Amino acid sequence: MPKTVPPEADGPDRPTPWVRLRAALRDSPAGRGWRHGKDIELGQRSLGFAALGFLTLVPLLIVVSAADPAHGRGFAQWLGDGLGVSVAARDEVARLFAGPAQVRRTTTAFGLAALAVFGLSFGAAVQTGYEKVWNLPPARWYARWRHVLWLAVLIGTLYVTATTTLWRHSAAGTLAATLSAVLFFWWSQWMLLGGRVPGRALLPGAALTALALLGLRVFSRHVFSPLIASSAVAYGPFGTVLVVQSWLVGVGVVVFGGALAGRLAHEVLSTGTGVPRRRTGRQGR
Repeated sequence: MPKTVPPEADGPDRPTPWVRLRAALRDSPAGRGWRHGKDIELGQRSLGFAALGFLTLVPLLIVVSAADPAHGRGFAQWLGDGLGVSVAARDEVARLFAGPAQVRRTTTAFGLAALAVFGLSFGAAVQTGYEKVWNLPPARWYARWRHVLWLAVLIGTLYVTATTTLWRHSAAGTLAATLSAVLFFWWSQWMLLGGRVPGRALLPGAALTALALLGLRVFSRHVFSPLIASSAVAYGPFGTVLVVQSWLVGVGVVVFGGALAGRLAHEVLSTGTGVPRRRTGRQGR
């Protein structure tokens, strides 16, 4: 009788090194992060973050920044500090916004209240992004009070950071700003998610988000600063708006991407293998 060769000996069904490498990359934290980023539509969500922030949060911050008569710093100065761009680029940004005195003269109580209401939609968008990152169901409707508190803390944090000059342009100031950003983003995730994720699981994402924002500031100084100047010459004020919008898209990528990277880091640290534990989703309180 002819001798039968076992299938293992032929080797056609054995995976090639390239197939094994692809499988290893697919199952790695980086591969899972790439797939999860596609699942939550990180790019489109960041675009929505930029558009909604420019339409709802920026007008509210313009009014809040005008309430700083001691320093006389308007929103353009705030934005220039956040971008970390040169003085010439800040002058181009300043052309887009009214000065603090003009804002104080034209702002009414009704207008401020309307801006605050519209600003709450920005908090809802951030909350939805965090829920997608952690695969959680939407919070219940009566949990909307969290948006009010979160928006108030966000505005207060930005105001204190923008009007504090003691630590600006120093190593101590950079360290203090980074630590405060870690604390804010840790609290933001815990607050907007309604405590459905343990605080220790949220800390890596907060730290990575703060570090990424610091990197974005360095990137802005070397890329967005000359881009604002050239766009202003080519397209006028509209060119500056495009650059600012691009920066806001980058902030959106950092906010949601940092939270996603933090989740992956927590899974690796907690399980040792990077395999996520099964989560029991429940609606926010």
